[in-house]
Amino acid sequence: MKVEVISIGDELLLGQTVNTNASWMGSALREIGADMEYGTVIRDEEVVMLDSIDRALNRADVVLITGGLGPTKDDITKRILCQYFDSELIENGDVLAHVRAFFEARGREMLDVNVMQAHVPDKATILHNEYGTAPGMWFDHNGRVLVSMPGVPYEMKYIMTEHVIPMLQERFELDKLHYRTLQTQGIGETYIAERIKDLENEIRAAGFALAYLPSPGMVRLRVSSRDTQENRAAIDAFMSRIEETMPKHAFGYEEDTLEAVVGTLLRERGETVTTIESCTGGAVAAKITSISGASDYFNGSFVTYSNEMKTKLVGVDAINLEDPNIGAVSQETVEQMAIGGREKMNATYGVALSGIAGPTGGSDSKPVGTVWIAVAGTNGVFSKKCLFESNRERNIRRSVLTALNLLRCEILGLNQK
Repeated sequence: MKVEVISIGDELLLGQTVNTNASWMGSALREIGADMEYGTVIRDEEVVMLDSIDRALNRADVVLITGGLGPTKDDITKRILCQYFDSELIENGDVLAHVRAFFEARGREMLDVNVMQAHVPDKATILHNEYGTAPGMWFDHNGRVLVSMPGVPYEMKYIMTEHVIPMLQERFELDKLHYRTLQTQGIGETYIAERIKDLENEIRAAGFALAYLPSPGMVRLRVSSRDTQENRAAIDAFMSRIEETMPKHAFGYEEDTLEAVVGTLLRERGETVTTIESCTGGAVAAKITSISGASDYFNGSFVTYSNEMKTKLVGVDAINLEDPNIGAVSQETVEQMAIGGREKMNATYGVALSGIAGPTGGSDSKPVGTVWIAVAGTNGVFSKKCLFESNRERNIRRSVLTALNLLRCEILGLNQK
């Protein structure tokens, strides 16, 4: 089954909105054994929309459209679909009742323009949208399927999960895939490939697919195959062997995050952490506290952006800060930050960062992207110098991920190995 996804919206082309819908749908389709062959982003313009729909229905079995179903005049998808499928808009009583209930539950007045959400093409099968007022619409056309859904991500996901995926599974014979994804941090894909090259040969010889999925500071490894009990067991065994080759880097599976993994480890041990941040400006603390219940193990944080605050709040030696051979971005300073912050907060661990996020502020000896990270604990202090890149946003992201992983390794006793 070949699938094309058409994402409608000028805001997507202008870069004002990130197209997360297409990537989510690609993942959801892969899970049921469907192939997303094409992904198209187009303007809210009649000629463009009609041409794109026609082209898609001539090369794909299923076309999934998102966007353009709002109540305002610039949302023209329903009109275009009526034109393409020679259909007429009719009022749907079930949709109208839902729209009324939607506004009543929120204590808001329903306008005439909102009533128009209940006007749907007479040739469409209507897909209920629990989270919004615009329903999904399923069209059968010459043996092909076109589904139109709202562009709001959580509304689209509801319609896909509750309606579209079950209907596609019923309509088409699909070989469901099974896959597992290992999350790693702090090691590049080429280094992973070198480390597991013999194991990778085994995986591919068994008929399984192995994919490297890099992002700033992380690489995900995905092994996939047809979904059988035998293949599931084999993939689990392969993943365990991969994990054993890189205990300092492999931290979880599927949707696991470092902040959640670290939080679980701390809670299980009855331990606590504090952060002392300079170049990341509190970003590590923000990640830790993004997890519900973080108050069980997070004592608090210091943002010591200036040298004065490094000395005043966590006791960094002012002489070191003034020394041109040491300074704020150094092993000495970051270790003092970690130790001082840990003591002030009476925490099990202190995580400190000091660096040059960029794009300005670098020098020959300390270029942009230089970041020192330290973790102080009951066994002393462990520190690491990182050389990232020139992009400020990515440097902060990679610093945060590295700090959280160093904390994980310290908790598990891996840093000294």
